[in-house]
Order: sequence, then structure tokens, then C-alpha cells
Amino acid sequence: MSFPYEYIFKYIIIGDMGVGKSCLLHQFTENKFVPDNPHTIGVEFGTRIVDVNNKKIKLQIWDTAGQERFRAVTRSYYRGAAGALLVYDITRRITYNHLTNWLTDARNLTNPNTVIMLIGNKKDLDGQRDVTYEEASTFAKQNGLIFVESSAKTGENVEEAFLKTARLIFQSVQEGNVDLIPDGGITKGNNVLPTPPAEQPKNCQC
Repeated sequence: MSFPYEYIFKYIIIGDMGVGKSCLLHQFTENKFVPDNPHTIGVEFGTRIVDVNNKKIKLQIWDTAGQERFRAVTRSYYRGAAGALLVYDITRRITYNHLTNWLTDARNLTNPNTVIMLIGNKKDLDGQRDVTYEEASTFAKQNGLIFVESSAKTGENVEEAFLKTARLIFQSVQEGNVDLIPDGGITKGNNVLPTPPAEQPKNCQC
């Protein structure tokens, strides 16, 4: 059964290997945590229809591999993305240190109106934290990003990360800041009412 939706928004999830990108995708689309999730080879894909300002929006989410050897492949998925979730692991500073490289790719390969959300994942491991909230928040402000810390394991702030991004994309659509083009990051959905058939003239029996 096909459910009606008004728009399709294309998302990409980017960041180093092992930061929990696939786990965020599974938590959001299937409401489950997959421990020991195998590393993504190339890209993984998921969808979910959400409600934004009383409009049904279908999110098409591309989870990209974090390994350097797949970068040439995954870069092709950046094009046209309406939203980008830039993920690091709060317990591994090296994943935070690499954010500038990921952000440069995102800015160079997406369009100027792409909404970029910075996500500090693995908030459930706060006792092992290696990157402070304040530090990441400052990085986000300096680079014009939205920021949230989340836990793909407990589900904390996972919904909010995806939905807040969708709300900002929808706002850009309403303000006319983005173009709706075929195969673009934002396209019209299938919520089109069928045209009623023309009324046939009745045979007069008088």
C-alpha cells in the first residue's frame, strides 16, 4: 500500500567509520538499536514518512560509508541532498577532529541551501566522553550548523535530529529558497488527488 505524502526530502548521513551512522538510521526508521552493526559498504538506504506542519514528508535517507576507500563512491550521493547529518562520536576525539574535512565535502558537493545538522552520537556513554558539549556547540555556531547530542542506543534525540532538519528544509520550501526539480533533493510527492471524471450528460427520456 502506498501512503500519500506531499514532498520527498533526500538526506545523507556522513562521518567517520564507527560513529553510529547506521545505528541512527535504524533507530529512526525501525525504532530499534542494532548492536555490532557491520560497517556500511558503500551506502545503505532507509525511508520514513513524517509529519511536518501537518504535511506528510517522505525522508529518503542515504547512510554513507565512513572508510576513506569508499569516499569516491559516497561523494556521488551528496549531490542534491536537502539535508546532511554530520555525525561524530563523543567518546572518540579523532572523529570530531575529522569534522572539518567532512563539512568541506558537504559544502562543496551539496547546494547552498542544504540543511546540515551536527550530531554528537553515543550520549549514553557520557562517562567516556572525549569531546565536551560546549566545544562542539561552538564549532556548530562558527560553521552555521544545527547541533544536538544523541544516542542511537537509547533513542535520545534521534527523532529530534531528523525532524528538526526536516522542519528547516520545509521552511526553505515555503519561503521559495529551493527549487523543486526532478531527481533533486526536494521533490513533489504522490499526494495528488485524481481528477474527477467529467459528468456525463443524462439521457432524456421525456
